[in-house]
Amino acid sequence: MRKAIIAGNWKMNKTMAETKAMITELAPLVSGADCDVVLCVPFTDLAAAKKAARGTNIKIGAENVHWAEKGAFTGEVSAAMLKELKVDYVIIGHSERRQYFGETDETVNKRVQAALAAKLKPIVCVGETETEREEGLTEKVLEKQLIEGLKGFKSKDFDKIVIAYEPVWAIGTGKTATAKDANETIGYIRKVLAKKFHKSIAEKTRIQYGGSMNTKNCKELMAEEEIDGGLIGGASLKAEDFAFIVNYNK
Repeated sequence: MRKAIIAGNWKMNKTMAETKAMITELAPLVSGADCDVVLCVPFTDLAAAKKAARGTNIKIGAENVHWAEKGAFTGEVSAAMLKELKVDYVIIGHSERRQYFGETDETVNKRVQAALAAKLKPIVCVGETETEREEGLTEKVLEKQLIEGLKGFKSKDFDKIVIAYEPVWAIGTGKTATAKDANETIGYIRKVLAKKFHKSIAEKTRIQYGGSMNTKNCKELMAEEEIDGGLIGGASLKAEDFAFIVNYNK
């Protein structure tokens, strides 16, 4: 059995004071969770989040990481910097990074390499746009993202890698794939992992659904066999809503 993982992606939200208040409110609400609980927060909130989460079952993650150890990369943050803050997870290849900041499958691969080298756990995002879906390109797009983004990694690396399937057309739009569609697509992702890497990798890799999962649809989505949790956007900004999703048991 793969242990479910519910990760919040705060995006560009919350100050340090708001971070402390949110985690203080959230911690007792999720203390009995039987899944992994993660909050991925803005870089400026990481230290405050780690401090607020100390002694709880909440793990803290970053929203991006650069592939270089150091250098002239204004505005970027290295894996060593995250490691020093004792960050546990890092989101890589989110659709907003791909759409607005030039992220490619190649740079995703380099960032994952850097994260693993620093013993961080990457949450690697893949997903198709609405146009690609309408043109029947979903499987082709996902296969390319998976093969290029994860090439070169060994079986032991997949013990740390989490994949988040986030249909781009469902990010922040209020739209969501049906539970059946999400399950079938994640099942396809697992088939690609089995075919291109190994069956054992496909079976052990946790794959989240990341397209506008919320309190209303989480039960239906997480009841599906292939879905191992969620990468939660807007619903992760409210302690009560995020706790509701975390505490749902399959």
